[in-house]
Amino acid sequence: MTQGEALEILKTGANVFLTGEPGSGKTYTVNRYIAYLRSHGLEPAITASTGIAATHLGGMTIHSWSGIGIKERLAKTDLRRIAENQQVKKRVAKAKVLIIDEISMLPPRTLEMIDLVCREIKKNQLSFGGVQVVLVGDFFQLPPIINNYNHTNSRDNLFGGPAPRFAYDSAVFKQADFKTCYITEQYRQDDSEFLSILSKIRRNAFDESSMDLIRKRKTDLSKVPEFAPKLFSHNLDVDRINDQMLAKIPRPSRLFSMESHGPEALISSMKKGCLSPEHLNLKVGASVMFTKNNPKEGFVNGTLGEITTVQIKLTKNLTADRILGS
Repeated sequence: MTQGEALEILKTGANVFLTGEPGSGKTYTVNRYIAYLRSHGLEPAITASTGIAATHLGGMTIHSWSGIGIKERLAKTDLRRIAENQQVKKRVAKAKVLIIDEISMLPPRTLEMIDLVCREIKKNQLSFGGVQVVLVGDFFQLPPIINNYNHTNSRDNLFGGPAPRFAYDSAVFKQADFKTCYITEQYRQDDSEFLSILSKIRRNAFDESSMDLIRKRKTDLSKVPEFAPKLFSHNLDVDRINDQMLAKIPRPSRLFSMESHGPEALISSMKKGCLSPEHLNLKVGASVMFTKNNPKEGFVNGTLGEITTVQIKLTKNLTADRILGS
């Protein structure tokens, strides 16, 4: 379906699993729905299964939002304690729409705990306490990280078969009657052959014809254009190449350092979820990449730009994505 069709289903208030291949515009569609809700006086609870994903959407982790933290199980005393936490109680009580991004990385038991918390605080035995839940993600991507002991010795696995691993394996996923909205549009790539290869890899249907197409693109290292993107498995190698490229630009450089104020634990957590470096060395003419989505300003995570001017004086609240603008 199209992004527009998915948006219309979201507007009905149904629980939705919004999915699609990378580049189909899942985040864009969610942001349009968020804007729609806000235009009608509703502030959705925006969360994600990881800190980085939460940062991209301008929200918080679902673990923090629901008050479950790092717990893998909820005893009655845990549930009561969470429900009595005034901050959690206030967040959940006022929520009418809950968005959870990167759902593929959320274990089924965690989704069940979120459901319990919502029911307890809302005093409503409907799934998630009657809150509209929008799950966003792609189960063909990163799976949850599950403790090996719990995975192999879980009572759910005593009678044979693989232990539940994904959110859709949970009972609450079925009870909540999620409507699947699979977006089939593609905005990240327009090369049909390349898209075909990516789709086959995604479906585990990679074949010899796909390999032949890749072999045709193979070239000697000496013939690779200087500014062709390079892929590395370690950040140290990436930093080394970036420093080398920056040094080749015959212009003065300026170092911008991150400023932070507040509790050390919170600062440390936020830094871990920030894709921009703590110290940013820039020159006019340098290539840069945005690390945050901001459709309103016309850029998303991954948008490339070039430094045209470097400000001498910056305000304390200026964010990295503003500094990197061109």
